[in-house]
Amino acid sequence: DHRPLYDWLIEKLPTPATPRQYEFARLNLTHTVLSKRVLTRLVTEGHVLGWDDPRMPTLTGLRRRGVPPAAIRDFVGQLAVARSDSTVEMAMLDHSIREHLNTHAERRMAVLRPLKVTIRNWPAGQVEMLTAQNQPGRPELGTREIPFSGALWIERDDFMEDPPRKFFRLAPGREVRLRFAYFVTCEEVVKDAAGEVVELICSYDPLTRGGDAPDGRKVKGTIHWVSDAHAHVADAWLVDQLFLSESPSAATGDPLDDLNPASLEVLRGCRLEPSLADAPPGAAVQFERLGYFSRDAKSGAYIRAIGLRDGWAKAQAKG
Repeated sequence: DHRPLYDWLIEKLPTPATPRQYEFARLNLTHTVLSKRVLTRLVTEGHVLGWDDPRMPTLTGLRRRGVPPAAIRDFVGQLAVARSDSTVEMAMLDHSIREHLNTHAERRMAVLRPLKVTIRNWPAGQVEMLTAQNQPGRPELGTREIPFSGALWIERDDFMEDPPRKFFRLAPGREVRLRFAYFVTCEEVVKDAAGEVVELICSYDPLTRGGDAPDGRKVKGTIHWVSDAHAHVADAWLVDQLFLSESPSAATGDPLDDLNPASLEVLRGCRLEPSLADAPPGAAVQFERLGYFSRDAKSGAYIRAIGLRDGWAKAQAKG
């Protein structure tokens, strides 16, 4: 629409040479909006925590979420320059983020939804230091020491009292491997007055240190853990897509009608490896089996930049 006015100005003004313009299409992404008018409504109406909310598609939001600049450059570099508008799948940006962090982020163990485990036959008061690689694909990043004791936390999702056939984690009478540590077997389930499982009483095999059995027996499940006495307690923010549909506003004309009510989940009292107590803000780490996180300078919480897999696409397929 501005081309006729521009051409008229170029014709009338005493310019030494006619500038040459190249026009290209705007970049659009699924499951979000890039309109400043709509983003302003999100902020002013209190749907997000501000312009730097980690769910926002702003540079400050992406930075706070822990998205590396190199991942954004890689994403843009994969796109062709076109003159007609098109929409790019958000999964493509997520892939670039995941690929970069998989190479550069060190590994740590964290339990976001803790369930207590007591090892019945562990020597009282004993603490062992176990060696773990910081990044399995990059030995030059070295190793770290992790304390192991008879009182641990595991992920609540790693236990089921009555597991289905393909559940290979912990269950009554079942043996699993604790990452970098020992085989343990669940012997007793402790419940509170409401019937909720609050503790597992287990036994361990002292001959399986490092995660393998000398008699050659195999276990199908390996789960992560954190020692209770040494855990760093912190909050975690699980960030998801801000909008439910690929094209917000397509159904009603108002993109805010499409907001995802579960776009941010705040988990309190998470148990993290003690080495994370002094982690610098913004430094990305992979919480093993859970995703890529970084400590937020503003809230002190660990914010998830991206999961290990495209869980959103899987959820969409299931409806």
